Amino acid sequence: MSLSHVNQKNMQLQTPLAEPVDGITAHIRRLAQAFFNQARGSHDWEHTLRVHRLCLRIGPIEGADMEVLEAAAYLHDIGRADQDAVNGSLCHAVKGAEKARMILASLPLDKERKQNIIHCVRAHRFRDDHPPTTIEAKVLFDADKLDAIGAVGVARAYLFAGELGACLHNPHVLPEVVQAYSKDDTGHREFVVKLSKIKDRILTAEGRRIAEERHAFMVSFFERFLDEYAGRR
Repeated sequence: MSLSHVNQKNMQLQTPLAEPVDGITAHIRRLAQAFFNQARGSHDWEHTLRVHRLCLRIGPIEGADMEVLEAAAYLHDIGRADQDAVNGSLCHAVKGAEKARMILASLPLDKERKQNIIHCVRAHRFRDDHPPTTIEAKVLFDADKLDAIGAVGVARAYLFAGELGACLHNPHVLPEVVQAYSKDDTGHREFVVKLSKIKDRILTAEGRRIAEERHAFMVSFFERFLDEYAGRR
């Protein structure tokens, strides 16, 4: 095998996953990406792309309308920068749904699909009286939550803590009483109060299958983290 052939093969292996090159989905993708110019690393455009890839994995298995689902995946966090700017005092899902409605208004999609996309964006956080009701919203909800657990979830938890200027760990404060967005809002605190509960909130069968493995990794990681922090290992 020639060196040029080896280099060509390596370049193929490193090529990013295919992206839409034309059509409505590609147009929505370009519009959505513009909202992430100043995004924090824990919720940046790369997070959106990972969620999109999970939607491509789960959606066909669950029978989702993939045009709706892909559009919603690209748009789901376009309100995140607004939430981060005020340290969480507004809901990025609400803001994102408002922005998505304006983006979709002039696009050649039927009314039902537009409403479904907006619903997906609004319901992906599921913190109030807007639970996901369509299969597309359920798949997006699961994909977004799955990116918060497992190895990527652990990495994002510490990235978010770093963005806040939080310490590595504080064994003298119970995670349940720590104030969010404080110096004690650590990666371990995120696991205890939020990430450890995600597995039981997943809505689709395929999502639950993926969540089981990712959850098991997190449990193992934080058990070892606490042991190493205490000098037991």
